[in-house]
Amino acid sequence: MGLSRFELEFLAPKAIQENRNLNVNKEKLDEFIGLCKIGGLSAEWSYVVEHFITTYLNELNWSIDKKKTIEYLTTINTKHSTSYYRKITYQIRKFLTYLKIDWANDIHPPSEPIYLPKRITKENIQNTLTYFNDNSYYKQIKALILSGCSSGIRAEEIYQLTIDDIDLNNRIVHINHNPKNGQSTKTKISRISFFNKDAKDALYEYLTYFYNDGQLKQLFSQSHITRIFRDAPIKVKDLRKYFSQEWDIRGGPTSIKKILMGHSLKGDVDLMHYNYQSEGDLKRIYDKIMADNIIIT
Repeated sequence: MGLSRFELEFLAPKAIQENRNLNVNKEKLDEFIGLCKIGGLSAEWSYVVEHFITTYLNELNWSIDKKKTIEYLTTINTKHSTSYYRKITYQIRKFLTYLKIDWANDIHPPSEPIYLPKRITKENIQNTLTYFNDNSYYKQIKALILSGCSSGIRAEEIYQLTIDDIDLNNRIVHINHNPKNGQSTKTKISRISFFNKDAKDALYEYLTYFYNDGQLKQLFSQSHITRIFRDAPIKVKDLRKYFSQEWDIRGGPTSIKKILMGHSLKGDVDLMHYNYQSEGDLKRIYDKIMADNIIIT
């Protein structure tokens, strides 16, 4: 008597299992994305991940196949940068692991490429402000530039800011991790940072315009800002570089910079277990380094 289909599948060698296709439907993908959101993935990044995987599944006609997967990733690797290819490969591997595909662990995203930081100078900031001088959204742009280069927060965090996140009187910006409200941080931890007096004046002027004009619905909408900065001398993400470089030039402590910029503290024993700083402590240190110094003349 021959073996049953179940027994054949159970006893099949790995080589045979790897060659068997697995059909996937939209419901399974939605389930995976939903679990990612529960795990703290922001709505914006969830959309990106879903796009990555949907494009991959469309290419394979929603039938998981090892050979076609290798061919797809090889094509992506030749067409895009290492950084972009790495993101796609990592998300596809996560999805395949979720589906319990045996060969998912054979997919190894490449290491991060060697990256040399771009030097952002005061002249770069000034030139950018001059570039936008006649722009109808100049008040908004100036507020974004000055608050970004004096607070050190990420571009994605700037786009997510709401009016309630900005404390003008105390020059505090709250960077919240709240995926339900469309806000997320890289470390999945909320934090605060500060902005200097120039940024306070620019934000006050912009918020007055924001309240009275009524045309803009978000403080710094990503699609709107990205379009405006398309041909600008610097990008929004460069403002964070300026803050980091300027802080070091002025002799600011690296430990405090890590806290303000929201770096991961894993592996830093001092910051994880010993070096606690209250909000007041952080602000006093920040003011000593940044607040009373004019960044933009």
